Amino acid sequence: MIDFTAREMMAVAAARQIKDGDIVFCGTGISLLAAMAAKHISAPKSVIFFETGAIDSKLEEIPLSVADSRIMYQVSVNGSLADAFATMQNRHTGRQVVGIIGAAQIDPYGNLNSTVIGDYFSPRVRLAGSGGACDVASFVNRTIIFMQHEKRKFVPKLDYLTTPGWIDGPSGRERLGLSSGGPSAVITNMAVMRFDDETRHMYLDGYFEGTAPEEVLDHMGFEVDISRAEPVPPPTERELAILRDRCDPQRLILG
Repeated sequence: MIDFTAREMMAVAAARQIKDGDIVFCGTGISLLAAMAAKHISAPKSVIFFETGAIDSKLEEIPLSVADSRIMYQVSVNGSLADAFATMQNRHTGRQVVGIIGAAQIDPYGNLNSTVIGDYFSPRVRLAGSGGACDVASFVNRTIIFMQHEKRKFVPKLDYLTTPGWIDGPSGRERLGLSSGGPSAVITNMAVMRFDDETRHMYLDGYFEGTAPEEVLDHMGFEVDISRAEPVPPPTERELAILRDRCDPQRLILG
């Protein structure tokens, strides 16, 4: 048996979603950790880029923010926000552009709220807002979403729609003039959720070691199909070694 933490499982599960050749937009924290791990484990030709305009940096050390100078080390392009947004729409190359984002709330169709909890004009909690998340989810080919698995976060109706997912079903995005992309996976501390190809409704795809499908459902504010769920393989020794020793040896993200 290999000991690992929930955060390590989340990072590895997300890294497995990234394919070789993908162009990956991410912030810092666990999303960057997952992107770096993927580059060293199974997607060496993936390209990581940031909203500050750094495209394809070497990332010898994990940065603490998107303004950290370590993001700029040996970049292919040290550009601007405009360059980052142009990269998001880089569809003519045939390569998939993937965004890794998070939020405070998610609904059954993968729509996200990172703006307010409660009424917009008199909120219980005022959150940080979209940042670039709305733009990312509107333009990239697919998004990977990080969430903590709690009822207050998996809600039947958002308090505010900050970032579009599948809106309300299979034609929701097209009806609003959005790209054909959309959320592909939700990675939590308990499971991997996906979206049905026909209905675009969330379902349980896999559950982590130490949990069960029914337990995952108990921590959600809406029902999802759990009949397709299978155990997610735990991190391998190689995946953990890369995550711990190559990506985050100082435990800045892993803790």
